[in-house]
Amino acid sequence: VQLAESGGGLVPAGGSLTLSCAASGSRFNINNMGWYRQAPGKQRELVATITRGGSTNYAYSVKGRFTISRDNAKNTVYLQMNSLKPEDTAIYYCNAQEELSYWGQGTQVTVSS
Repeated sequence: VQLAESGGGLVPAGGSLTLSCAASGSRFNINNMGWYRQAPGKQRELVATITRGGSTNYAYSVKGRFTISRDNAKNTVYLQMNSLKPEDTAIYYCNAQEELSYWGQGTQVTVSS
């Protein structure tokens, strides 16, 4: 399974960005999909996940600001990020779980103060 992320960039504090991740090459249904992030010098952390049925889970730090959604027909997951803060600056990684767990290459999100 290959994951192609897009949508990262530089945005001022308070701004918005939408990340997309399209999965290809899967032989079976993709179950959970999600977004994780890793800031410099820190461990990778969960941002949000979504099941195939649409149940969502968010990190406390992004609740109310970020929204995860998916299009099962397109095997694509989205992350709408609003009210961005400088502490949201990180590389954002897409994850998809089929038989195995797969990761995208990451996309940089930088929020300037």
